[in-house]
Amino acid sequence: MTAAAPCEVCFHCGLPIPPGLDCSAVVDGAARAMCCPGCAAVAELIVASGLADYYRYRQSPGGTPEASAAAVRELLRYDQPALQRGVVSDDGDGVRRVTLALRGLRCAACAWLIERHLQRQPGVLEMRVNLASERAELRWREGDTRLSTLLAEIDRLGYDAQPYRPDAQEAARREAYRAALRRLALAGLGAMQVMMFAVGLYAGAWQDIAPVYRDYLRLVSALVTAPIVAYAARPFFSAAWRDLRNRRVGMDVPVALAIVVAFLASLVATGLRRGEVYFDSVCMFVFLLSLARFLEMRARHRAQAAVEGALRRPPAHATLMRDGGSEVVAAAELQPGDRVLVRPGETLPADGVVASGQGWVNEAMLTGEQWPRARRPGDRVIGGTQNGESPLEVLVERAGADGILAGIQRLVDRAGAEKPPVARLADRVARVFVPGVLLLALVVAAAWWPFGAERALWVTLAVLVVSCPCALSLATPAALTAATGGLLGRGLLITRPHVLEGLHAVTHVVFDKTGTLTEGRFRLTRTVPLAGRDAGAALAAARALESRSGHPIARAFAGAAAPAVADAVAVAGLGVEGVIGGTRYRIGNPDWVLELAGAAGATPPEADAMWILLGDAGGAVAWFALEDTTRREAPRAVRALRQRGVVVQLLSGDPSPAVTRLAERLGIDVAVRGASPEDKLRHVRALQARGAVVLMVGDGVNDAPVLGAAQVSVAMGGGTDLAMSRADAVLLREDLAVLPDALALAHRTRRILHQNLGWAVAYNAVALPLAALGWVTPLWAALGMSASSLVVVLNALRLGTPPSPAAPVPARPAIARRLEQPA
Repeated sequence: MTAAAPCEVCFHCGLPIPPGLDCSAVVDGAARAMCCPGCAAVAELIVASGLADYYRYRQSPGGTPEASAAAVRELLRYDQPALQRGVVSDDGDGVRRVTLALRGLRCAACAWLIERHLQRQPGVLEMRVNLASERAELRWREGDTRLSTLLAEIDRLGYDAQPYRPDAQEAARREAYRAALRRLALAGLGAMQVMMFAVGLYAGAWQDIAPVYRDYLRLVSALVTAPIVAYAARPFFSAAWRDLRNRRVGMDVPVALAIVVAFLASLVATGLRRGEVYFDSVCMFVFLLSLARFLEMRARHRAQAAVEGALRRPPAHATLMRDGGSEVVAAAELQPGDRVLVRPGETLPADGVVASGQGWVNEAMLTGEQWPRARRPGDRVIGGTQNGESPLEVLVERAGADGILAGIQRLVDRAGAEKPPVARLADRVARVFVPGVLLLALVVAAAWWPFGAERALWVTLAVLVVSCPCALSLATPAALTAATGGLLGRGLLITRPHVLEGLHAVTHVVFDKTGTLTEGRFRLTRTVPLAGRDAGAALAAARALESRSGHPIARAFAGAAAPAVADAVAVAGLGVEGVIGGTRYRIGNPDWVLELAGAAGATPPEADAMWILLGDAGGAVAWFALEDTTRREAPRAVRALRQRGVVVQLLSGDPSPAVTRLAERLGIDVAVRGASPEDKLRHVRALQARGAVVLMVGDGVNDAPVLGAAQVSVAMGGGTDLAMSRADAVLLREDLAVLPDALALAHRTRRILHQNLGWAVAYNAVALPLAALGWVTPLWAALGMSASSLVVVLNALRLGTPPSPAAPVPARPAIARRLEQPA
């Protein structure tokens, strides 16, 4: 250690430095005075761990050496690759992503504070908090900061954050439930006992009770109330102190202030043996508010459990095949290339390819089909799905945070973390409301003071209690969480926050054809060679080209080995081009194919089938006839959408007459065939220019531009990654019948959301003036505030239940009727 100049307080913990002590540590290149070797050791540990930024950004001195050292060691663990494996994913270019489990969240303001503070930290690219699930998604650049540093910043705000693990969060929820139950039980028992003493005091006031008995009942009431205030009400005090420490005023501040003022005023009255006491009101207030918070917590956990239940998590352990034997390892430790054994009835621990064995895998979690699917060597399987009756050996491709299921969970979290406009408005109102209430309480206290201090005290307490904006803060997230869980249970994964509001206003639903209204499982039915070309060579060239495409049509050409292709390019909406054996070929849209030879258009052999053309620089080579199958639920879905007053249209890149015939068979209003991605985009934008709200449903690469342009977009779960990344929602089960259900649920969500916000605003508009006029006691104020919070939560939970079959269908929107007319 190096010598340092005398200093009055310790650089690390802020405590006085004993006279004559010469102890220091080097921080930021300078010797800093410490009060003891323990603080110096902790400071050196922080600097050596690369966490010196802690001293630059802290707002108060660190804790005691023991506590600081333990906290630093705990956070540093999360920089170890072994602990990050399975929970931290790599987005490329040094960008890392992790889902965090948060503890201590109370309201939307807590989420706002964490987001705002973390987004200001060096290296943080994105921080989004989902209040309902108590999780956050964090993206940061690893070269600029460490995960432990960011976790320390959250801890410094007064919240606990750890990388999300399903088992750990479930254990945390159980512990939170037990702790809340203990506090509720203490508050309830104490409130009943204090109310019994209050009956004696109230009766004694009428019957002129002897002072000695009155003082005794007050003293006993104080003794019973003290543990309720100290233990049962501690969460309110902790949250209020955290808010004040972070220079903001949250909804727990007026609650904590009311409890403290009422309890202290009652203690003063008891000690002076004069004045009024409010021990019964304090106990009942803590009990009622704890009961409301407990029920809110249970409802929130139940809604989130419904969301997580639809996405079964991979198991915690896996059987790893190694060196001719096997061993059980943590699933989080699996790496691409590992070989795992999945026994009958077990859940697959990661995404991969079947290496050996064959059997059935239940993928109902993703597809909704209860009948299992056959899986053979070479077939892909998804982590979280369940193996059937035969053992499988699986070669791991993606595990942990990189798996498909983890990606879907991130989409769910993103939808909950991003806030629609109505939610942001409610949050802003709630943040402004609390300071306004505190100011109003001061005005009320000043106005009532001339009528007596005791009268002014309980009126002010009633104002503080009755105005807690719990209902306002809960109104929107409770409704959106319940609705999102309800849709996920039906197979529609919401990935953007505006979907529910957008679905409510939809006037037009525009479908793609291939892979959307049809199953996208094409069969090659005929090959017609042209100009004396060889049919076998033409088919081999077609297979080679289509092997470089992700379009559903390409699957129809899968088969025997095909020749190698050079310079292959898939052109969205047109086809595939490439060089085979020195000859450049095109396959796809006939006009585009013939551009290669500069030839005129060609006529398919028949008008009824769906035909694609193969050509080279010499002209057309061969026609291929394909057959697709209409989805079973498509007629029912289109009929239900039309009954809801929505205009249904079909935009397809397929130029064949099959598009028109499909539209006529399904009863679709408008059908456009041979549409390029640009044509689809122009069509949708023309509708929007006339006032339409468009829901676009597609699955291919060629649908990505129009999916991004529509007000609401839905991608099929079996579609391309690009289509799903641009869409606002994903049909996991590929069941089109979910769409009319989603529109119905969006209408219910909007109605319940307005009911919740209306109730919260109306309650405060009525209760605040009554309390300020002295017509509401603190006890009734606590009851009203708790009841208002429960009303919005219970009302929102109705969205998790399916609507009544007799639910009315909304009238056909006027804009939809007008837009049916030609432009």
